Amino acid sequence: MRAASLFLSFFQVGLFSVGGGYAAIPLIRQQAVERWGFISLAEFADLVTIAEMTPGPIALNAATFVGIRAAGLPGALAATAGCVLPSVILASALAFLYQRYAGLSLMQSMLACLRPAVVALIASAGLAILLQVIFGGEAVAPEHVQAVELLLFGAAFVLLRKAKLSPIFVMLLCGAVRAAVYALAGI
Repeated sequence: MRAASLFLSFFQVGLFSVGGGYAAIPLIRQQAVERWGFISLAEFADLVTIAEMTPGPIALNAATFVGIRAAGLPGALAATAGCVLPSVILASALAFLYQRYAGLSLMQSMLACLRPAVVALIASAGLAILLQVIFGGEAVAPEHVQAVELLLFGAAFVLLRKAKLSPIFVMLLCGAVRAAVYALAGI
């Protein structure tokens, strides 16, 4: 019965968390902590940290974590399946419709109208993350600028766009440089 509750809870999370993993966090808290009590609020804080630092989508990582804590492996499988299923259904339906009607001018017009919105969503998320990194979650003001992070952002941008280096290499390099700078500064 617990696995079924996990499946239904995370099916709702997967269905209504439009906008990505960060949009899912309040829904996960509401379902996993407040409604069903699968985990405590303290465990939820740990869950967000773990879900962000592990590879993969935040909502999927969170579903797996909550499922394991609430009902072991069957719970993890149920919560993960519930979280993924809405996306699988929707993506499959859209792929079918696109394949069937790709040549219609109406379909091309709809896609052309959606492109600016998609670019705006990506830019908005990128800007929010950039401001978080540069200002460290503080108010956007010159005195809150984190110089090391700003310089690393600029260097990473140049290395990615101009030097065409591997994104993985650039991430590792930035992480190593930041760790070295903060170790030398004793922070």
